[in-house]
Amino acid sequence: MNSVTAILLCAGESKRMGENKLLLPWGKKTILHQSLQALLRSRVKEVILVVNDHTESIARTILDRKVKVVLNSNYRKGMSSSIQKGVEATDLNCKGILIALADQPSIRSRTINALIDAFHEKGEKIIVPSFRGKSGHPVIFPQTLRWELLRLKGDEGGKTILRRHPEEVHVVPVRASGVLMDIDTPRDYRKALRTKR
Repeated sequence: MNSVTAILLCAGESKRMGENKLLLPWGKKTILHQSLQALLRSRVKEVILVVNDHTESIARTILDRKVKVVLNSNYRKGMSSSIQKGVEATDLNCKGILIALADQPSIRSRTINALIDAFHEKGEKIIVPSFRGKSGHPVIFPQTLRWELLRLKGDEGGKTILRRHPEEVHVVPVRASGVLMDIDTPRDYRKALRTKR
């Protein structure tokens, strides 16, 4: 039985976009819904949506037993505050914590499944996807690093933990460039739409 819980970070301020990027259209869906669907179609056990005041209303309309919505009122303190909220909401019995970015709508379910398979095969190490030699997201952390995730500060993401535990990192080469593509600016969005398949 799979025991990886996903945390989807949906509480950013979208400062460089100038509007809430997660609510922008992506085909017939929004960027947020597309990112979430990839996780729901994968073999993750549960998806924890960490939202802010602006994304909470749309997140509450998502009716799926695998989804848990968590409000981060301190989202202005940076990404670490959202990671912490998500980690606090995970079941202590889950083996792995997958941290995904909601502004990566090109992520594929089969990529997520490949990371989950590697996590179980490699004895629950830190699993990082790589496309053409460049590391990306999402990343799976073993439950043993839970407390380090809870101690992150400011806009620190998981990279600080990767640097601290290089011997625990296992890189998984993937064929999908979506692991590198996040959307921060209007230019990023236009480029992502052009390359969308």
